Amino acid sequence: MKQYIAKISFIIVITTFFTSCSVMKHLEKQQVFLKKNAITINGEISTNEAVYSIIKPKPNKLFLGAIPLRLNIYNLSSKSPDTAFNKWLHKKPKREQHLNHFLSKKQTYRLKQAYLKINDWFRKSGEPLAIVDSVKIQKSIDELKKYYQYNGWRDINIDYTVDYLKKRRGVVSYNITTGVPYTIDSLMSRIPSKVVDSIYQQHLKNSILKIGAQSKNNDVVQERDRITAVMRNNGVYTFEKEQIICWEDPDSVQKTISWNIDIKNKKRRTHDGFKEVPFQIYKISEVNVFTDFKQENKGKPIIDSASYNNHNFYSFDKLRYKPKALSDVIAIQVGDVYRDIDKAQTLNQLNNLKTFKYPNIKYTIDERDSTQTSLIANILLTPEKKFGFDANIDALHNNIQNVGFAFSTSVMARNVFRRAENLELSFRGSIGASKDESVKDDRFFDVRETGVDLKLSFPRIFFPVNTQKIIPKIMIPTTRISIGISTQTNIGLDKTTVNGALSYQWYATKTNTHRIDLFNGQFIRNLNPNRYFSVYSNAYTRLNAIAINSFYTATDLVNPSGADQFINDVINGNLSPTVAALITPEEEQEVKNINERKNRLTENNLILTTNYSFVRNTRKGLADDDFSRFGFKLELAGNTLATLSNMLGLDRNSNDRYELFNVAYSQYVKTEIDYIKHWKLSKNNVFAIRSFFGIALPYGNSNSIPFSKSFFAGGSNDNRAWAAYRLGPGSSNGDNEFNEANMKIALNAEYRYAIFGDFKGALFIDAGNIWNVLDNEDDEAYQFNSFESLTNLAVGSGVGLRYDFGFFVLRFDVGFKTHEPYGTSKKWFRNYNFRNATYNFGINYPF
Repeated sequence: MKQYIAKISFIIVITTFFTSCSVMKHLEKQQVFLKKNAITINGEISTNEAVYSIIKPKPNKLFLGAIPLRLNIYNLSSKSPDTAFNKWLHKKPKREQHLNHFLSKKQTYRLKQAYLKINDWFRKSGEPLAIVDSVKIQKSIDELKKYYQYNGWRDINIDYTVDYLKKRRGVVSYNITTGVPYTIDSLMSRIPSKVVDSIYQQHLKNSILKIGAQSKNNDVVQERDRITAVMRNNGVYTFEKEQIICWEDPDSVQKTISWNIDIKNKKRRTHDGFKEVPFQIYKISEVNVFTDFKQENKGKPIIDSASYNNHNFYSFDKLRYKPKALSDVIAIQVGDVYRDIDKAQTLNQLNNLKTFKYPNIKYTIDERDSTQTSLIANILLTPEKKFGFDANIDALHNNIQNVGFAFSTSVMARNVFRRAENLELSFRGSIGASKDESVKDDRFFDVRETGVDLKLSFPRIFFPVNTQKIIPKIMIPTTRISIGISTQTNIGLDKTTVNGALSYQWYATKTNTHRIDLFNGQFIRNLNPNRYFSVYSNAYTRLNAIAINSFYTATDLVNPSGADQFINDVINGNLSPTVAALITPEEEQEVKNINERKNRLTENNLILTTNYSFVRNTRKGLADDDFSRFGFKLELAGNTLATLSNMLGLDRNSNDRYELFNVAYSQYVKTEIDYIKHWKLSKNNVFAIRSFFGIALPYGNSNSIPFSKSFFAGGSNDNRAWAAYRLGPGSSNGDNEFNEANMKIALNAEYRYAIFGDFKGALFIDAGNIWNVLDNEDDEAYQFNSFESLTNLAVGSGVGLRYDFGFFVLRFDVGFKTHEPYGTSKKWFRNYNFRNATYNFGINYPF
C-alpha cells in the first residue's frame, strides 16, 4: 500500500513541476499569475463561498489539488485558429498541393473546419490563464459592495493588497470591513384602496419583512411577490406586482431602516389622461368548458351541451366526456372569489388526465353585471388523439448482461369510458449478451425477455366507499389496474411471470406522495429447474468435492441427476457405512444447506401482497442539487390467502405449507427505509449521502423469503467495491453466484465536483452488507445475531468519472475493497489495489 502511495505522489510531484513550467511560458511581460484570492472579513479569514463567487478573476482550478488541467487544455488552443491553420498549411511549399491531390480540395477545407471545431472545444472546455488584473479587481470590489449593501450592510469598506511572490506569482487579499448591519425598525404602508388595505392587514402576520430582522433587499422582492399572491388569491383580479412600491428610510445613527410599502390604485387611460380606479373583489359568475376547442372550430355552432355542478360543457360535435368526470377536477366554482390558485390547480389536474393538449383558461368580464365585478371562466380543452402510439429502444448494461438492447411499444386508448380513463397496451422485449457461463447458446445475444402489459388508469380513487373527504381531488388521486405476463430465456433458471395489481396514488402536498397497492399478485414459474447446478455452479463444485472426497463416486457427479441423488442419499441416510464415515457433520450440514437453497430457488412462487409506500421529496427539478428524499415502504404478503386457507379448511403439503393451484404461497412482512440528502457546497460541488435499511421476515406459511423479494449487495448503485450479488451474506465470502438475504444495511457518501466542461469527478465511500435473520438459514456466518454483527459491514471507497450529456449522465466508478468482513487475516486494506478493484459502468448518478 505504501509503495502505491509513494508512486502516485511521485507522479503528482513530477506532473506539477512540468505543468508549472508550461504555465509560466504563457505569461506576457508585466503579467503576474494569480495563485490565490484571500478574503478577510472584519479581521477574520473567510471561507464564504457566496463571497468568493463574486470575485473575478478566480485562480485556475487544480485537478487533484495540483494540476491546472483546464488551463492546460485551454493552452492547447490558438487565439487565431484560422491564421494558425493557414500558417501550417503553407509552411511547406507543396503541402497544400499534396493535400488537395491526396484528399481533394473539398476534404482539405473540411480538415480546416475540423481543426477550428477542435480549437473551439479546447477554449470552451478549458479556462484562460488567471492573472492579477487591477481593473477586474476594482470591479470585484464594486460587486462586493453591492452584495453587502443588498444584505443590510450600508457602511461597507473594502480594500485590497497584492502580495508578489517568486516566479511572477501573486496573491490578492481582500480586506472587508462590514460595520454593523442595518435592521428593520418599522413597516409603514400607504394603501388608498380599502379593499386592498383590508386584505393586506389580514395577512400582515405572514410578512417576509420582520421588525428587528436584518434588512435584505431579497426579502423585499419576496414580500412584493407575497403581497401580489395574497391579492390575486383573494379576489383582486386586476392586481399586478407593479402596483407595489417599496422604499426605505434609513437611520445612519441607529443603523435601522424603516420600510415603506405603497400600493397604488390601478390607473385607466381616458380621453383626457389617466384616471385612478379603486380595486374591487371579483367573483366567478359562470364556468364554461369547451371540450373540443380547436382553431378550425372557431365560428362554428355548438352541437352538444350539458351542465353539472354549475359547470357548463359545450362541444362542437357530440360530447365525448361525462360532465361529472371533468367537473371533479375543476377547482373554479361559481360564486367563489377569483383565485390564481384555483386556476393553477385546475390546469394541473386537467394536465394530469393526460387527455388534453395544453389546457387553457381565459377570464372575461360578465357584461350582464352592472358592477363589472363578475368573471366568466372559459376553460378551453383540445383533446389528444383517441389513440396514441409510442416506441422506444434503449441500450442495456446490468448485473445479468454485458450488453443488450431493450425494445418497447405501446398503444394508448384515451377516454375509454368517457370519464378520462386511459387504457394502455404495451409490448416489451430485450436481447443481450449473457455473463452466465452456464448458458450454452452459441448466439452472441443469447439472453431474451418478452412481455406484455395492460394498464387501465382512472383520474380518481376507484373504490366502493367515497374517499373524497380523506383524499380530496386537490391531491390528484389516481387508480391503476394492471395485468402482465413476461418470459425470460437464458436468465437464471428461465421463468414466466404473471402479475396483476390494483394501486392508488395521491399527492398530499407538493413534496409528499402516498401509494397503496391494495392488491399486488405475482406468480413466478421456473421453466428450467434442472439447470440449477449449471447456473449455481459453486454449489455443484462444493457438492461434487464432498462426493469425491468421501468416495461416493470416483468421477464427477452427473448434472443434475447424480447431484440430486447424492443429496437424497445424504439427507435420507442411504449412504454406505464407509462413505457415511468419511463425511463430516459440517459437510453433511453443507449438503443440507445446498438442498434448502436449491429447493427455495427452484420452487414456483405465488406472492399476494398489500403495500403502502410514502415518499417525501423536496427536489424542485433536475437542476436542484440541494434537497432531501425520504422513502418508507411496508409490504404484507400472504395474509389474505392464509385467512382463506383456514376458512376453507385446506390441507397442508408434506412441508406443512398450504398450497393454492399446487403452489405454496409466500407469507412475510417486509419494510424498507431509504433516505437521501444532497448539499450544494458551491456552484459545481455537491456532497451526497444515502442510507438504506430493509428487512423481510417470513412467518406462517413461509420459512424463507422468495428470491425476487430478497436483498442483495454490491453493484454500480450500491457498494461499488463489489460486483452485484458478490457481497455477503454476513462474514461469508460470497460463496454463491447470486448471494441474497432478507436483511440489508447500505450507507453511501459521495463528493461530486467539476473537472472541466461536462466532465465531472467523484470521491465516494460505500458501506453495507446483507444478512439472514429469523429464517431457515443455519450458518452463523450468514446471520445477524446482535449489534456485534455490524462489524461485518463491508467498506468500499473509490473515485468516479462522469460525463453529463444533459439528458443523462454516463458514469464510470472504480471501487476499492477497503474493509472485507470475511476471512480471519487482516481485513482493512488487504486488497486495496487496482488488481482487485471493481470497475462499474452506470447511467445517471447512483443516488
